[in-house]
Amino acid sequence: MLLLPAKKIANAILLIAVFAFSFTQQNNIKVYLIGDSTMANKQVKAYPETGWGMPFAYFFDQTVTVDNRAQNGRSTKSFIAENRWQPVVNDLKEGDYVLIQFGHNDEVPTKATYTTEANFRTNLIRFVNETRSKKANPVLITPVARRKFDAAGKVEETHAVYAAIVRKVAQENKVPLIDLDKESQDLLQKFGPETSKYLYNHLQAGENPNYPEGKEDDTHFSELGARKMAEIVLADIRTLKLDLANRIVQPKSK
Repeated sequence: MLLLPAKKIANAILLIAVFAFSFTQQNNIKVYLIGDSTMANKQVKAYPETGWGMPFAYFFDQTVTVDNRAQNGRSTKSFIAENRWQPVVNDLKEGDYVLIQFGHNDEVPTKATYTTEANFRTNLIRFVNETRSKKANPVLITPVARRKFDAAGKVEETHAVYAAIVRKVAQENKVPLIDLDKESQDLLQKFGPETSKYLYNHLQAGENPNYPEGKEDDTHFSELGARKMAEIVLADIRTLKLDLANRIVQPKSK
């Protein structure tokens, strides 16, 4: 039996470790989230309001870093104007992902963040093209539904025009699309007018110290609602067969 000197064994182990570390580093990617308050990280003073990007970050293995750049109140126009987009482009590496969800603030004419339909389309295409220029992967997401029901208890569309633009840009530019508008409406309909309140930041007076007078918010999510929206996005990543799906943590078999 041939015995290798201890020094050679140690060197071989070191080489294997260095190779394994190098491979892991090369295999690491970032997933950037750009969008508005429905996706954004929240300060403690806003709890239990939760952006869906917060639970989303915990569903991936150690090779994925989720970098949530979404901000309250932003539209495609203000996200670009405030120099929030260019730093993402600068940091992008080959194989990274950019999940793009705007519309809530773009579509409201009375807001300073209002973006015309034509400019909304132009901005989305810019996000897509500049992401691809870095050999990264854009994913377009329609704006998530607000909680709104008619008198008969049927959920109402609140993003029709701007969601349609997102779908059209995705189709014309062959970009993976997550239709969160439609799928979140389906979820709301399943829950119904009353139970769906648990998905949003609805609080009774005195229920939470951050909202002593209570809150009735049909746009922003509770922790439960944020997790449900994140689960929709994750399910669609799998359905679209994106490479990113292979990095979602798999439940351990018993």
